[in-house]
Amino acid sequence: MTPAVLVLEDGRTFQGEAYGAIGETVGEAVFSTGMTGYQETLTDPSYHQQVVVMTAPHVGNTGLNDEDGESDRIWVAGYVVRDPARRPSSWRSTRSLEAELAAQDIVGISGVDTRALTRHLRERGAMRSGLSSVRGTGPVARAELLDLVLAAPPMAGADLARDVSTPTPYVVPAVGERRFTVAALDLGIKAMTPRRMAERGIEVHVLPAVTSGPELLARNADGVFISNGPGDPAACDYAVDAVRALLAAGTPVFGICLGNQILGRALGLGTYKLGYGHRGVNQPVQDRFTGRVAVTAHNHGFAVDAPLDGPFTTPYGAAEVSHVCLNDNVVEGLRCRDVPAFSVQYHPEAAAGPHDADYLFDTFCELMDR
Repeated sequence: MTPAVLVLEDGRTFQGEAYGAIGETVGEAVFSTGMTGYQETLTDPSYHQQVVVMTAPHVGNTGLNDEDGESDRIWVAGYVVRDPARRPSSWRSTRSLEAELAAQDIVGISGVDTRALTRHLRERGAMRSGLSSVRGTGPVARAELLDLVLAAPPMAGADLARDVSTPTPYVVPAVGERRFTVAALDLGIKAMTPRRMAERGIEVHVLPAVTSGPELLARNADGVFISNGPGDPAACDYAVDAVRALLAAGTPVFGICLGNQILGRALGLGTYKLGYGHRGVNQPVQDRFTGRVAVTAHNHGFAVDAPLDGPFTTPYGAAEVSHVCLNDNVVEGLRCRDVPAFSVQYHPEAAAGPHDADYLFDTFCELMDR
């Protein structure tokens, strides 16, 4: 076995064995609490430039297949697991997780005490990290890797949506009769999202992240979807300007994840970096108007700074916080009262689950229908 080492920017180190490609990588160390869905996590563009720590101790049980990817590649910068499966066991599996990591040149480490690592990140916050299986694990190698980590750019201020967005427009046709046409601003969209809309008779035109407001309006779509994506929303002025043009025109808008933060900024709100973020498929969110609690899928390290004590004034009329996380009261949704726009900070398409928030696509259809 090839030894590997993970070094955090505060100097904490974890030693293990190489898992996946042999090499070296840097990225923001974050943890995901999902017990399943690791293929969807790996291929989610929102994890661009992040080293993902899996809190579930046993990873790789079901291998990988050609159907469940959320994009055509793995986006994580590095991968940290405790106890990888010796061999996959699923009738849908076509290859092992480790083989796929190696094939796509993704550096990983196994045998790490991920519980201790997760507790450290919870207490100190998500931070830059380096993962290497080529330097050795001694004091000199660790010091060199730490220097590399400290020279890496932080996630705050990073404009990453353009890195992961489609370079050219494409269309996902409606399933059955076409009811609506939606323009989707791709800030890092997951493959399941347009599929969920297509199932509802929506023809989805997926457009590059830098598509302007006038270009979106020129599509004459029934509504515009603002997708999830990586990086700091404070660095995405181009998307904020586009959404402001949509709000001014009265176009129905639905945003998720980074799209929620972009809508918040378009309404005049600020955003901020969370200590360690929300990542996983088991996050409780409450609808403030119905009282209903949904278990939801999250992947965000930033949040909207919005007042929780009632409606607030924006350049486009009144708006309000519609959803909050029950773990920490973070804003998880926005709703405009005077223009047709709403957003949530989580994933309603939720592959590999849960599906509690799937109804939000129907809400979008109702908004366009009106």
